[in-house]
Amino acid sequence: MDPTARDPAPHDPAPGDFAALVRDGATSPVEGWDFSWFEGRATEERPPWGYARLLGERMGRARVSLDIDTGGGEVLASAPAVPPCAAATESWPPNAAKATALLAPRGIVVVATRAGEPLPFPDGVFDLVSARHPVRTDWPEVARVLAPGGTYFSQEVGPWSGAEVSEWFLGPQPEETWTARDPEKARTAAEAAGLEVVDLRAVRLRMEFHDIGAVVHYLRKVVWMVPGFTVGRYEGRLRELHELIVAEGRFLAHSSRFLIEARKPS
Repeated sequence: MDPTARDPAPHDPAPGDFAALVRDGATSPVEGWDFSWFEGRATEERPPWGYARLLGERMGRARVSLDIDTGGGEVLASAPAVPPCAAATESWPPNAAKATALLAPRGIVVVATRAGEPLPFPDGVFDLVSARHPVRTDWPEVARVLAPGGTYFSQEVGPWSGAEVSEWFLGPQPEETWTARDPEKARTAAEAAGLEVVDLRAVRLRMEFHDIGAVVHYLRKVVWMVPGFTVGRYEGRLRELHELIVAEGRFLAHSSRFLIEARKPS
């Protein structure tokens, strides 16, 4: 979500109109990882390191690159320069189609994949592998496709990210639900795959939802937060949350992110 806010547009639903807000959140397109829809309706702090800028610097130095779980390709497309040979993977068909349309003009090949399957590339091909918010980092696969001396560079979702949102609808979840993405576990997994971690940073960030439509849109876009979410199934909790937002002006939650960079020995 964009941390900047705007004044409501004339077509925006009234803040107290539950049905209109929910309908707006439930019908707006959710393909890709463009979060501009949330402007003026929700905010999320950005990590201080500037992932897109750092990725762009590394893309400019790379010869053969791979971006995993590229989404709609928006972050990759922002890179000022692209390596002579560049590829990206995406497993959700609507995102893969969007990424192809965005990245093909820049010479980046988008490969449709299936979640959980090995990367469809030979060993030791890429000197840069990147990922922004990968579904799950398969460290042995990353190490396999990296060339000797190559780098994996990623911004990932950290522990307890969005827990307040998820547990509002699902109730308290087991602690392991929220700690599986711990950055130190990522370090251990990377090292077990034979990589050297050269940078690891973590941050906890503030999220605010200013209307219930933004919550609905978020849950449709970030589908793993409340698996199987539908407005009908959770209408009661949505109404309660709507009343809280109207009374307090926001629903406060927190996300967490970590930056990790690892290299394959030469």
